[in-house]
Amino acid sequence: QVQLVESGGGLVQPGGSLRLSCAASGSIVTIARMDWYRQAPGTQRDLVAASMGGGSTNYADSVKGRFTISRDNAKNTVYLQMNSLKAEDTAVYYCNAILSDDGKLFRSYWGQGTQVTVSS
Repeated sequence: QVQLVESGGGLVQPGGSLRLSCAASGSIVTIARMDWYRQAPGTQRDLVAASMGGGSTNYADSVKGRFTISRDNAKNTVYLQMNSLKAEDTAVYYCNAILSDDGKLFRSYWGQGTQVTVSS
C-alpha cells in the first residue's frame, strides 16, 4: 500500500517560485532515493533532481542554481523548491522513490504528478 502523493503545482509567472512536495506513505522500511522528474507534452520524462540521502543531491543542468531538492526523512517527504521559473519549466512534475517494504527488495514507485505552468 505504498503511495506517493505530490502537491504544490500551479500557474505562476516567469520569474516566480513554487514549492513542490511529495509524501511517501505505507509499509516503508527503507527509502534509497527520492527524485523529481518532469514531462512536457510530446517529450520524454526526464530527471530534474535526485536525493540519495545523506545530503547527496544531483540536478539537471537546466535547473542548476534555480531548483533545490531537500528531504525530510522523518516525514518520508521530498521537496522541490523552484525559483526563477521559466516558460520551459512548464511540465507535469512527478515524484519517484526507490524503496523497500521488506528491507530486502527495492522497487520504483511513482506519484500521480502535479502540473506546473509558467506563463505570463
